[in-house]
Amino acid sequence: MLPRDALDQILRRFQFLEAKLSQAGDPAEIADLSRDYAGLKPVVAQIEAWEATHRALSEAEALRADPEMRPLAEEEIARLRAGLPALETALRLALLPRDAADDRPAILEIRPGTGGDEAALFAADLLRMYQRHAALRGWGFDVIALAQTELGGVREAVVRVAGSGVYARLKYESGVHRVQRVPETESGGRIHTSAATVAVLPEAEAVEVIIDPGDLRIDTMRASGAGGQHVNTTDSAVRITHIPSGIVVTSSEKSQHANRALAMEVLRARLFDLERRRTEGDRASTRRAQVGSGDRSERIRTYNFPQGRLTDHRINLTLHKLDAVLNGDLDEVIDTLTAHDQAARLAELEG
Repeated sequence: MLPRDALDQILRRFQFLEAKLSQAGDPAEIADLSRDYAGLKPVVAQIEAWEATHRALSEAEALRADPEMRPLAEEEIARLRAGLPALETALRLALLPRDAADDRPAILEIRPGTGGDEAALFAADLLRMYQRHAALRGWGFDVIALAQTELGGVREAVVRVAGSGVYARLKYESGVHRVQRVPETESGGRIHTSAATVAVLPEAEAVEVIIDPGDLRIDTMRASGAGGQHVNTTDSAVRITHIPSGIVVTSSEKSQHANRALAMEVLRARLFDLERRRTEGDRASTRRAQVGSGDRSERIRTYNFPQGRLTDHRINLTLHKLDAVLNGDLDEVIDTLTAHDQAARLAELEG
């Protein structure tokens, strides 16, 4: 049974927020109320759909007393009862606790793993894949730091991705991505295996992560690229070292002032992520049973070029549409991962 008291409490809270929004005048208060209101709106829609079906079912059952209406009533009852399980599942999913970071922008970090130059080239492929996916979804995609190899590979890429529900969609991408293909530099036609790591961090607000300026060492340096016209001849790049944690972040835009702000944004995200992982440590076994554990040492996916195949090892998903995925069509993968994670959390909640 669904918790009737809890549903009524949600509806009362939603009505309260609606009333407060109509009266609020302070922009900060309006922003807070709007965020809470938007978070509850899809839950309330599911509650109302579930309640409307139950009302219709009661009305149809009452009509069975009329001999003339009984055939139609029986038909309507059967239809409504058949739809109830799906409605209840949708409502239970809507009631699942949400990650407070789901609606935030994300910091995306890509680095080559094993495989030398081929790993760096694959890291560049992943960067393009996420850039195209962001474009398809209308998200902002701002490169904070990019270090490239002579062959056009990526030694490191740090990107801010902004839009609606970005972290909720991208958080399942954290982990080791493996590629199997014949490198362009391979004359014998042998298939090589290499890897790149992806980390997805929710963006942190300044009030959530207080950083003592005395804990920072800030260095300016020349931005470096693949050489030639990519080399910045001014000391505009910024490297910030957070001494207590040992975290080092860089930003290599043209403006030193902008670089410092961007580097601080990345540093806050990493410290925020560090604290989230620390506080969730006692639920580690539960997280490992779910898709969205964010374990960056876990091999999560293989991109097999000879067979045009993508395999996500966490959910045994195989798609024969590698070209489409690399062109940014990640929705089927992410939707399946999301559904699998929700089903696992629902089973745990009800078990």
